[in-house]
Amino acid sequence: MSRLQVVSGKGGTGKTTVAAALALALATEGKRTLLVEVEGRQGIAQLFETEALPYEERKIAVAPGGGEVYALAIDAERALLDYLQMFYKLGGAGRALKKLGAIDFATTIAPGVRDVLLTGKACEAVRRRERDGRPVYDHVVMDAPPTGRITRFLNVNDEVAGLARIGPIHNQAQAVMGVLKSPETAVHLVTLLEEMPVQETADGVAELRAAGLPVGRVVVNMVRPQVLDEAAVRAASGDHREAIARALVSAGVPGGGALVEPLLDEAAEHARRVELERAQRAVLDGVGLPVYELPYLGEGADIAGLYRLARELRRQGVGAA
Repeated sequence: MSRLQVVSGKGGTGKTTVAAALALALATEGKRTLLVEVEGRQGIAQLFETEALPYEERKIAVAPGGGEVYALAIDAERALLDYLQMFYKLGGAGRALKKLGAIDFATTIAPGVRDVLLTGKACEAVRRRERDGRPVYDHVVMDAPPTGRITRFLNVNDEVAGLARIGPIHNQAQAVMGVLKSPETAVHLVTLLEEMPVQETADGVAELRAAGLPVGRVVVNMVRPQVLDEAAVRAASGDHREAIARALVSAGVPGGGALVEPLLDEAAEHARRVELERAQRAVLDGVGLPVYELPYLGEGADIAGLYRLARELRRQGVGAA
């Protein structure tokens, strides 16, 4: 399985939750993963119910089998200071530039610089090795920007490489793109079984493919169980209406007969949702990618929920050799 797992998705689909569950699943059986946040929202800290993440790699969870999940909130300004120190040995001069506002200017105004720094830091974690040559992290999972800008976010290094033909910036961009466009990387898109997220997912897959970026899987999140189909609703709405009323009364439900209409309305709504979801699954089938499905967590995405989702991802093959 690819060592850099990039997770994107339309806002509201639960991409941060999926990224966290994926990091846990990949850390199972003694592995070590790094979960990276690049948007400055501290969503990872909230999910794992811990204090705000600093600009350093910190262990936040232990996976089944003794694996470890580390997390890092990448700050573009700090990453630029690291970069200036690494390639230009600025030291205190870099801190002086920060005080003057030059660092903030570079990371907010200069085209693409922020994204280069963010992706570059994640790729550095992928390439980092122990003294014996083993990777420090078995997998790096990036909670990436939404689908609408994921291709530009990952591909911006190509633009920078084209502008800077020589020197450290050129070499950095080439090294980053060497990771992002290789089999070491997989970009997963999270969606719901709703028309807008599914269409944005299909468009995102097409854009990623056109840019030559490796697309992994579609993750359908918050899947609800199918209880009734259209045939069952039609039967309940027809000749079986009186039988339903009698069954409710015999079961001791107060006012059982009066509940028939509301129950049938609920059943009809459920059947309509099932049909709409079936149509969206057909659209996803046309994308031509493998699909993971994760259940809706009625109790919310707390730590217990994350471990439940991680187990479900493992059941569907995540982390399998």
